[in-house]
Amino acid sequence: MNRYRMRFAPHVWKPSLSPTLVRWLKSLRTQQCNREVCIADFEVSGDDIVRRHLDAGHGVMLMPNHSSHADPYVIYAAADLIGTPLLLMATWHVFHEKSRLVQWLLRKHGCFSVDREANDIGAFKLASGLLQQEPHPLVIFPEGEIYHCSDRVTPFREGAAAIAVAAARKSDRPIVCIPCAISYRYVDDPTPALTETMGRLEESIFWRRQTNRSLEERIYRFAEALLAVKELEYYGETKSGRLPERIRAFGDFVLDAVEARHELACGNKSIPERVKAARKAIIEKRSADELVDADRSRLDDDLEDLFLVVQSFSYPGDYVGDKPSIERVAETIDKFEEDVLKEPTASIKARRKVKVMFGEAVEVIGDKKVKGQTTEITTQIEARVQGMLDSIHGESQ
Repeated sequence: MNRYRMRFAPHVWKPSLSPTLVRWLKSLRTQQCNREVCIADFEVSGDDIVRRHLDAGHGVMLMPNHSSHADPYVIYAAADLIGTPLLLMATWHVFHEKSRLVQWLLRKHGCFSVDREANDIGAFKLASGLLQQEPHPLVIFPEGEIYHCSDRVTPFREGAAAIAVAAARKSDRPIVCIPCAISYRYVDDPTPALTETMGRLEESIFWRRQTNRSLEERIYRFAEALLAVKELEYYGETKSGRLPERIRAFGDFVLDAVEARHELACGNKSIPERVKAARKAIIEKRSADELVDADRSRLDDDLEDLFLVVQSFSYPGDYVGDKPSIERVAETIDKFEEDVLKEPTASIKARRKVKVMFGEAVEVIGDKKVKGQTTEITTQIEARVQGMLDSIHGESQ
């Protein structure tokens, strides 16, 4: 997973969309998609749904799953086929420390920043206003993080739906949320590259390369070894049982301890939402001027624990074994490559094809008397995206 700086955003980047520039740079984006993320083939379905709502003058929010670093390239390629530029919310880390030219290009492509660790009211209001007024779709990835699980969505956060509901309550036009499923499949065999990376991973924990075993078996043995090391660190002993249950128990143990130290009540929130709340509280404490080094160090340790919780959450423990495929094997090894070998992004192992599917829209009701709509929309869109992924996976069998 991406390891990014845990602090509040130092700057705000607002969109400065230029549809003309977006059209001019279409061929360059196509080349980048092929060269940088190895997308060799591209298929879109349901694009008529998006086009229909745009032509009707509706405010359109696209809500895709987010399993790969290639997703922004892919969603923009789909938009090129539909014939529309995009507005896209991205974490501020996407802009930070980039050159001014890259920041300018991102903004001209409709990208704008959000501080996910804070209650970013500015980004919320900006996104809501865009949805009310702009003729172009707004893209928000509700999963928030990249989990490298393109066959299985992780819990959608409610922020995207909350923006849509806020927009509908003030808008003079209908607001709709459109589910979007993005699924990757290999065109060329990635096995040689995966085998080499798996060998590097094994050597990183002082193992010999387990070349006499299948990649699937090597993945699970490696995962067991990593988890055992962390169990020894935090529990003082290793645990027994099935890997999925041990991973969940470990994540809960670490997160419970952080929340207890900071007197946080988790309620019935998901792991990502609990982590977000804890991060915000800790970053606020860390920003205090009177903080001494020892306290700052303890807060840094807590932030590191929270990152570990999200890391462990991103490994379901049964993803490869549930429905074995070369894609699931590759995604898990990609995750190891980022988490263990500390690569900023996993290397692309072979050329891929991608399918983007848009589903029927969920109309947002603007009546303030309607309660619970944010949760209902989030649940509906998440279920529809998972259903579309299942259908894509079934077609590829």
